[in-house]
Amino acid sequence: MSTPIKTFLLLGASGDLAGRLLLPALGQLLDAEPERRSVVLVGAGSEAWDAGTWEDRVRTSFGSASVSEDTVSSVLAGTRYQQVDVTDPGQLRSLLESAPAPAALYFALPPAVTVKACTALKEVELPEGTALVLEKPFGTDQQSATALNLLLTQLVPESQVHRVDHFLGRSTVLNLLGVRFANRLFEPIWNSEHIERVDIVFDEQLTLENRARYYDSAGALMDMIQSHLLQVLALAAMDPPAAVNEVDLRDSMAQALRACRLWEDDPVHAGRRARYTAGTVEDRTVPDYTAEPGVDPGRGTETLAELTVEVRNSRWAGVPFRLRSGKALGARRKEVTITFKNPVHVPTGLRGRPASDRLRLLMGPDQISFEMNVNGPADPLELDRVTLDADLGAGRLPAYGEVLAGVLDGDPLLSVRGDTAEQCWRIVDPVLQAWREGKTALEEYAAGSDGPAGWAL
Repeated sequence: MSTPIKTFLLLGASGDLAGRLLLPALGQLLDAEPERRSVVLVGAGSEAWDAGTWEDRVRTSFGSASVSEDTVSSVLAGTRYQQVDVTDPGQLRSLLESAPAPAALYFALPPAVTVKACTALKEVELPEGTALVLEKPFGTDQQSATALNLLLTQLVPESQVHRVDHFLGRSTVLNLLGVRFANRLFEPIWNSEHIERVDIVFDEQLTLENRARYYDSAGALMDMIQSHLLQVLALAAMDPPAAVNEVDLRDSMAQALRACRLWEDDPVHAGRRARYTAGTVEDRTVPDYTAEPGVDPGRGTETLAELTVEVRNSRWAGVPFRLRSGKALGARRKEVTITFKNPVHVPTGLRGRPASDRLRLLMGPDQISFEMNVNGPADPLELDRVTLDADLGAGRLPAYGEVLAGVLDGDPLLSVRGDTAEQCWRIVDPVLQAWREGKTALEEYAAGSDGPAGWAL
């Protein structure tokens, strides 16, 4: 059993990620579980902040999440901020020596700076139990991901590396596993004999939201599909694990990703890309993507991407898995949709063509929706359509709160394992290369629309 973390050391504490997501989530976690308030919060960054500035940031961030005054007071009583060059081994050593061990180092930093900081840590003797927590992207391609993983294993064991995927909150994962494996109705037909296709969608109405510096160099495929959506695919496609623990669950996910191939092995036609133009999302006027502050039009960055893959094993051969994610779209969708094959025979006399049964697993808030054929209310021989809906458990904490709980407990169950991070890059690298070579057209869609013509799922 790993030693519980005593210090939460937030590198990049003055940045947007820390203030907007991490600190509010930490406050909510400490509110829900007061026994964790003994953890010391240490902020570190390049800015020359004094104690008052840091306390203001903590109080403001906690306030945005309605954290109780008891939690705020408890954290402020022990927290501190230290100006640090995170690429300097001596300064990192001093920072670690000043904090109770073991510490969790959360790299809320740009990816390139994170790599430099980890390289500097090679010259620092890390206390036993030190955890390293990294945000995506984990590298920029398979080769760089492999190199980053090699660097990390020189610092701490793999079980102490947390590659954060807040998209896979504990509640979402367990809800998906419960539907799949705890119901005799679904598990026997969860295969190519009965399923026509699987769609994994994350459509946002949000635009850049002041993230052009990162997003314009990444794009939708790298930002969402390469990381989050392929991990969801692994959960949807994997064979049953022996147990829900960090070894068995992640082994099953890795096996599914190793079997994943581009549809028809064609990187040109397996992926589609598009970029939004000016339009209206709800009541917001959205400019053309190329006119957004910080965007370089010459990069040809996509804001909507679709990738079709196949899991080549006995369970899934021949079933297309379509992964789609985009920004500035007319409707928000975050779901896994299982479309079943039509029945092999419908008795003569039943009128109407039966539509495919569809199971929709919605995430954030988590719900389940099953669309099926029934007899019509007026004429029982006329086929009709009904939808059965149920709300699933939302959990006590937001996604980042669940991530931080795993970090503080030393539990990597929901962290992305190093080999699966490399597999995700293996899958998308040929598509990204085809896009860089201009082999796949960059289509356009108006902000607030459903995407380019012909892209409907």
